[in-house]
Amino acid sequence: MAPSLIEKVNTLINASMHGMVDRALQQNSVAVMDEYIRQAEKNLEALEDSAATVGGTVRTLKRKYDEFAAAAEKLDRDIDTLILKGKNDLAAAAQAELNTKQQLAQDYYEQWQQQDQQYNAMLDMRMKLEARLTSIRQEREQLRSLIELAAAKQVATKTIKSLDDLAKVGDQEISSFAEQVRNRLDTEDARLDMATQNLRDQIDDAVRGGEIDRQLEERRRRLLGAQGGSQQAAE
Repeated sequence: MAPSLIEKVNTLINASMHGMVDRALQQNSVAVMDEYIRQAEKNLEALEDSAATVGGTVRTLKRKYDEFAAAAEKLDRDIDTLILKGKNDLAAAAQAELNTKQQLAQDYYEQWQQQDQQYNAMLDMRMKLEARLTSIRQEREQLRSLIELAAAKQVATKTIKSLDDLAKVGDQEISSFAEQVRNRLDTEDARLDMATQNLRDQIDDAVRGGEIDRQLEERRRRLLGAQGGSQQAAE
C-alpha cells in the first residue's frame, strides 16, 4: 500500500469527532462532516483495492513457498537414497540443488509472512475506517437535528463554538441532546484507542511467532541431521 494512502487513512481514522462537531457548530452547518464522509468513502475504496492486491500477493507467495518446500523435502529424501546406493557425485549435485531450494523456500516464507502482516493490518484499517464512517454518518444526522432544534428555538447559534457551549444555553432539551452527542463521541474515541492497541499487539505477536517458527525449524533440521549421522556411524 502506498505510504500516502496509509497516511490518509490513518488521518481519517484518528480524526477528532469532537473537533469535527465543534467546527460544524461554529459554521452552523454539517458541511465539514459531509466532506469527511466523501474523503472517507474515497479512501475506503482505494484501501479495499490495495488490500485485494496485497491479498493476491500473499496467496502467490504462500503457493511458491509450499512448492519449494515440497520440492526440497522430496530432494532431501532422494539424497538419502543416492548416498545409500553409493552415488556420491549425484548426491553432491542434489545437495547443492537442495541448498538452493531451501534458501528460496525460506525467502518466500519471509516475504509471505511480511506481506501477510501488511494484509491483516490493511483489513484492520478498513474495519476501523468503516466503523468511523458509520459513526460520523450517525452523528451528522443527530447534529443536523440539533442545529435545526436550536434554530427553531431561536438560540443564537452563531455564538456557539462547541458542544460544551451548546450544553449551557439553558434549554433542557438542547442541553440534553448535546450531552448525548458528547457521550457517544467519548465512547467512540475509547473504542478506537482499544482497536489501535489490539492491532499493535497482533503485529508484535505475528513477528515474534514467525521468529520462533524459524528457530524451531533450524533446531529440527539440526536434530535430524545429527540423528542421521548417528545411524550411519552405527552401520
